[in-house]
Amino acid sequence: MVTETFYDSLTVSTQSHDYPIIITDTSNMAEQISPYVRGKQVLIVTNDTVAPLYLKALQEPLERNFDVKTCVLPDGEQYKTQTSINQIYDELMAQHFNRDVTLIALGGGVVGDMTGFAAASFMRGVDFIQIPTTLLSQVDSSVGGKTGINHAQGKNMIGAFWQPKMVLADMSTLTTLPARELSAGLAEVIKYALIMDADFLTWLETHMPAMMALDLAVIGEAVKRCCEYKAQVVAKDEREAGVRALLNFGHTFGHVIETHEGYGNWLHGEAVAAGMVQAAELSQKLGWLTSDEVARIKRILTLANLPVAPPTIAPQTAIELMGHDKKVKHGQIRLILLKSIGDAVLTNDFDTQLLFDVLSRSRS
Repeated sequence: MVTETFYDSLTVSTQSHDYPIIITDTSNMAEQISPYVRGKQVLIVTNDTVAPLYLKALQEPLERNFDVKTCVLPDGEQYKTQTSINQIYDELMAQHFNRDVTLIALGGGVVGDMTGFAAASFMRGVDFIQIPTTLLSQVDSSVGGKTGINHAQGKNMIGAFWQPKMVLADMSTLTTLPARELSAGLAEVIKYALIMDADFLTWLETHMPAMMALDLAVIGEAVKRCCEYKAQVVAKDEREAGVRALLNFGHTFGHVIETHEGYGNWLHGEAVAAGMVQAAELSQKLGWLTSDEVARIKRILTLANLPVAPPTIAPQTAIELMGHDKKVKHGQIRLILLKSIGDAVLTNDFDTQLLFDVLSRSRS
């Protein structure tokens, strides 16, 4: 494991406002975020897994300058619900916090999504800051302003676009991340290579052993590259009217798995990994990818200890669940597929029978 401190930053530009992503491993969270807290009121939202690890180290320094309260939610995708959002609202109301409050999301993607949604909707919009503590949230969900909660019939169906004031990706938090969660984050890292940069895929193939061994400098480089890719896309399409949909490669298939199997039983990254293979297999059936390229995708996912096939789901059930996907337009399922590695496309131009065949053949 690398012990040297590193620091880097980049800017996300949106129609709402520009904000920085700071990538570091110095563990001085309070010092890094304080300049971005506009008022005196702060509510830290975290969960009961992250709180014992990092809440005190963040809260105590902030209390020197701010009125700091906390809201600790249960951990897990199954708690990404309106009930949890109401817990955040209840704490804000109990403390008589107003529009000057800044919400701080300390945790993974679930905490970030819910905190952002609470910030977007409390008093019609207050500030929030993302401190993502999982690799998946550092490279994806903390950046770009997508916030929300799940519905029993579909993932992330209720939410809002609400950009943070800043994102602090502290690599040192990954030292307490379970191996399964690290792998889940690597699925999103691999996704960026498959949709945007074939050279990055080659880089990942070389550096995957170092990342699996928790080389923080190497992981930090991967986080920076992924955030740069996402920042480029968000700058062009903040509200997913066009090109931003490409970031959902593997997600339509993956969300079927998460919804069907019950939120939390498959981690998001695990479901996306299997979904990316299904999308690649459909791309092959359309003549866009070769069998060797599909095998290459499976190899890199396997190197990251990720599944390459979904659980057993009846094809018709899967297609019905896909009907709830946010990319459905005029009743037609639209999928992100690969014209080639590094070149993704959003399309409904495929034979439904081919989709049915992929859903029928892929089994874990």
